[in-house]
Order: sequence, then C-alpha cells, then structure tokens
Amino acid sequence: MESPKKLSSESRTLSASSLRDRLSKLTTTPINPVAALQANVNFVPARIPRKRRLQMLAVAVWSVMIVLTTAAFLVLCSFPPLWPLLAVYQLWALCIDNGPENGGRLSPWFRSNPVWRYFADYYPASYEADLPADRPYVFGYHPHATGFSAAFPGIKPHLLTLSSNFRVPVCSVSKRSCSNILKSGPGSAITIVVGGAAESLSARPGTADLTLRRRLGFIKLAIQHGADLVPVFSFGENDIYEQMPNEKGTSVYALQKKFQSVFGFTLPLFHGRGLLNYNLGLMPYRRRMLQLNTDCCLVPLVGKPIHVKQSARPSLEEIMDIQKKYIEELTRIWNTYKDQFAKARLRELNIID
Repeated sequence: MESPKKLSSESRTLSASSLRDRLSKLTTTPINPVAALQANVNFVPARIPRKRRLQMLAVAVWSVMIVLTTAAFLVLCSFPPLWPLLAVYQLWALCIDNGPENGGRLSPWFRSNPVWRYFADYYPASYEADLPADRPYVFGYHPHATGFSAAFPGIKPHLLTLSSNFRVPVCSVSKRSCSNILKSGPGSAITIVVGGAAESLSARPGTADLTLRRRLGFIKLAIQHGADLVPVFSFGENDIYEQMPNEKGTSVYALQKKFQSVFGFTLPLFHGRGLLNYNLGLMPYRRRMLQLNTDCCLVPLVGKPIHVKQSARPSLEEIMDIQKKYIEELTRIWNTYKDQFAKARLRELNIID
C-alpha cells in the first residue's frame, strides 16, 4: 500500500492563500433579504391614479371572496347561540330556496353598484355587433363582459355557474335554470362559459385551445327556446395567469381530474400579480397591450348573433349545423383580430374536445 503523498510547504501556502481568497469573496457581499426581495419582485410605483387603485382593490376583494366568506362562516359557527339561526339558514339555502334555478334575484341597485363598475373597468370589453332586445340570447364565452347593460340596453344578462358555487350572487347553469331565464321572453340572456373546468386546465399564455367539439347542450337549449347564439371570444384570457405544467399523463393532471370528478370543478395551480407588485400573487396580470396603447391585456369581443329556428326537439343534424356556424363565427373573430390582440401567440386557434 502506497503511503499518502505529503504536501510541500509551498503547496500548503498556495492552498491556504486560495482558501482565504474564496472566503473573502463570500464575505464581501453581505446577505440582505430586503435587497434580494426588491431585486426579484417588481413593486408598483408609489403614485398611481386613484381610479386604477380602486379597480385593483375591487378585483383583489373578489379574488379572495371565497376565503373571506368561508372564514366568516367558521367564525359565526364558533358562537353556539348562533347555531339555531345557522341551521335554519342552511336548511333554507339547501332545501327551500329556488332562486338559483329561476334567474336569481335581480336587483338594479345592486347591479349598478360602483364596485362592479370598477371591477369591470379592470378589463374593459369591446362589442362588434348590435343586439336588439326583441329576442332571447345565449352567449357562449371563450376561453375559460363588462359594461354590458350600457352597450346593449333592454337585454338582461345572467351569468351562470355550477350549482355548487351558488352561495354567491350568480345563477345556476343547470338546464332548469337556463330554461326558466330564457322563458322570460325578449331581452332575456344567459352567459355560459362553454369550456368549463376542462378548458381551464389547458389554459396557457400564448394559446387558445377551446373545449367545444362535444359541447352541444347549450346549442340544443338555444334552439329549443328560439334564442340567438352569440359567440364571445376574449383575447388575452389565457395570458392573465401563469399555470403550473400539468400535461396529460402527469400526476398533477390526474389529481386535478380526480378533484373535478368529485366536486364538479377543478383547481388549476396558477399565479399572477399582487396588489402591490406586478409578478407575485393571485390577482390576474394586467400587462400592457402596446398595440392598443392601454394597460389591459384582455379584450372580450362579442361576435355576430347566429339566428336559430325554434324547435322543441331539434335533431342532431340541426344541432351540428348550428355548431358549424358557431365555430365559423368564432374563427372569423380570431382571424380578424388575432394580429391586433394576439401578436404574442404561440399557435393558432385550436378547437378541441
């Protein structure tokens, strides 16, 4: 066995000198957490117009509304004297209240509250077609608008969602709810996010993958009630959040689909901006659109209405014919405005399942 090689005095001196140099480089750069945070987080400037502050505040409050209401309910549950009242309320909400299935409880005062105006102005909408109030409408929103009543007077819009979300002021997307609203006659309108939870999982910046091919229920509903179908395409919708990679076949995707099968909706793992910074938080990004010279990156465009002939029992051929026209109008909106509102796109519009 060979004896270990001995270092000469010159080698020892060189090694010690090299170690001292490395340690001195480490100690000359002091650790400053505040400076590191400022280097990685893009904070908003101190002076911002009051209107923009109020817009951000309205969106921020809505973004955490589920957390706030859940916390408030748990706090109320911590007081035993309130238990009888809470039990009666739960019984009424789950077994007696039929508001969600009958168009909700319209309140002009509540709808005209300034909070909603600030919320809507965070992303103003554009409208391409005139919609007369002499007929009902079914709006299909893509992907997964604002100032609507002022743009289309006489039309009463209803935003629909899952029945499980019904403890907030919107209407159920159940067939019964849709039918009851459309039966109200001319001027009644419902808005359905057609792609739903499945589409939200494929949302990526620079893409427009629409879950639509197999979604025929809203078309059948429009034909049964003689309601014009109106496609709405929102440019920039997939750019307002960054989502964690969840391609099909991954564990994340499998968990999200399992969650959807159990609860009826899913939870994309995303992040956006914060109230006081531009790159860390859960609020939607508000990136600047240079081509519009505006701070908004989301432009919902209401397309031309597709007139349908009323039929109580539409055939599959009739439904597929209307779907073809609906997709053609969506494609027309995309091709007309993509170079204006989707310059940073990674690929073209893609109609999937």
